[in-house]
Amino acid sequence: MRPRLHDLRSSAVTSTSGSGHGHAPAPPHAQRARGAAAANDPFPGVEKVRPGLWSVPVPLPNNSLRYVLVYVFETDRGPYLMDAGWNTDDAFSALQSGLSEVGCDVADVQGVMVTHIHPDHYGLAGRIRETSGAWISLHPADAELIHDRYDEPDDLLQRVAAALRRMGAPTEELEPLQNAAMPVRPLVDPVLPDVLLEDGARPEVPGWDLTAIWTPGHSPGHLCFYEARNELMLSGDHVLPRITPNIPFHPQAGANPLGDFLKSLDKLEPYDVHEVLPAHEYRFDDLRTRLEELRQHHRDRFTEVIAILSEGPHTAWDIASHMRWSRSWDDIAGFMRRAAVGETVSHLRALEIDGVVQVDDGEPALWSLSEGTAAQRNKR
Repeated sequence: MRPRLHDLRSSAVTSTSGSGHGHAPAPPHAQRARGAAAANDPFPGVEKVRPGLWSVPVPLPNNSLRYVLVYVFETDRGPYLMDAGWNTDDAFSALQSGLSEVGCDVADVQGVMVTHIHPDHYGLAGRIRETSGAWISLHPADAELIHDRYDEPDDLLQRVAAALRRMGAPTEELEPLQNAAMPVRPLVDPVLPDVLLEDGARPEVPGWDLTAIWTPGHSPGHLCFYEARNELMLSGDHVLPRITPNIPFHPQAGANPLGDFLKSLDKLEPYDVHEVLPAHEYRFDDLRTRLEELRQHHRDRFTEVIAILSEGPHTAWDIASHMRWSRSWDDIAGFMRRAAVGETVSHLRALEIDGVVQVDDGEPALWSLSEGTAAQRNKR
């Protein structure tokens, strides 16, 4: 039996961010991946990862990530996919071409396990289901976001505008930032999933030993999948080899998305992993080293925020504009600027929960060091 099978076709289900990622330097341990899916290749080819398991790159339009890696599990019933790509003709053609190289067809697909609802992962799933009759799975926390995000986003857009005002966004940037994610709507077929995979669920993929691991942070319902027989961690966007996933604070991200993300990193620590199969970039080993690098990245960000606030109260926008990014603040625009400010608020929110900072709410809200933190710094 399929785990946690629910018929959701008549129920309503929302997020705000597109698939944004922050950039960090390449970690010391990151090695050139095996085979075609290497970091510096112009574009990877279809690759046999293990006997019966393939990696198919599906192109992303006008996106620095260039492609999403769709993993294909061969079974005696037909192929099962992990993630899907954007809903574009080019993406569908690339997926079909890749499956042909594997020895099957889109019409043969039995199931699509989606790691999260960002457009580059979920967008094409509905078209695949229409072609093949495959089931689509998601975690419930992401399934609940589909309707407000993709079908009727007007209310969500108003909440995004209010959040931007609270962050201190300049008046002239409010409207373009409010609508910055709207261009991706046509790239998503906002279908509802057939299967809800809870934490620990084991999707029915014959011949494979897959377990879903709920790893919220990048999205509220992000899932990683562990394949025990081959000791593989299919990490989606949760753990990437070179860049850090964007963890934004927005109206649908939950109360403490960065806190959730850091706990989710810890959740992967106990697994014996021979190789990590991420949704972008390239495969890598030494998962535990990469987990610690991601933790250290955010510890450094916390330190940076505290140093800025030691100068006095600031809006989240001011703080973001003084932080270090992969390019200068003036060169960050549109959705990426919104993602940067959203991630800044995620760090502020985590620090607030820990009692390190405090906020004077309003439009804009002013953040400052808590009295205890300020007193400790003054003693140094």
